[in-house]
Amino acid sequence: MAAGRPMSRFWEWGKNIVCVGRNYADHVREMQSAAPSEPVLFLKPSTAYAPEGSPVLVPAYSRNLHHELELAVVMGKRCRAVPEAVAMDYVAGYALCLDMTARDVQDECKKKGLPWTLAKSFTASCPVSAFVPKEKIPDPHNLKLWLKVNGELRQEGETSSMIFSIPYIISYVSKIMTLEEGDIILTGTPKGVGPVKENDEIQAGIHGILSMKFKVEKPEY
Repeated sequence: MAAGRPMSRFWEWGKNIVCVGRNYADHVREMQSAAPSEPVLFLKPSTAYAPEGSPVLVPAYSRNLHHELELAVVMGKRCRAVPEAVAMDYVAGYALCLDMTARDVQDECKKKGLPWTLAKSFTASCPVSAFVPKEKIPDPHNLKLWLKVNGELRQEGETSSMIFSIPYIISYVSKIMTLEEGDIILTGTPKGVGPVKENDEIQAGIHGILSMKFKVEKPEY
């Protein structure tokens, strides 16, 4: 770890947020999408981070903002084209993230065959929990994730249901782009995605590990 860059605050200095779409079969079905033969990737900028205590912001151009609950893998060192068998050696830990999505905008992008940047990469589109060292999660494929909106359970899923495993994803991504210390990979969302609006409260957690809470607000501009 570089001096002055604590892993516990990776969102302050990490560069890349790599996201995997359609990695849970039940979510693929609810979105009426085709099951992927390889990971579907997109990116968020580092300004998408919203650590706990800051709000989730509704982009002014969207009328249908959705929550997507995801386990994030935090990279502990630089890696390029790593084999799947050793991929976990490059992991520093984990976090819980929300891939906030302007669903109405994404639907239009899909119709036009355009990238998802407007729908996925806006400011505060990646609410993030505290960092969890990998020693506290011996098996990231044996976790239960949950999300509530205003106290109502919306999403509940198990990481054992991922289509592509975490080592496979790390190896796959690292063959396309070099991953650096502090980068994260969002590993996909289980079913139950749905809308939130201004003043809603989102609570989410990894069962037995952590929880987090966010308020939904409109930006001041």
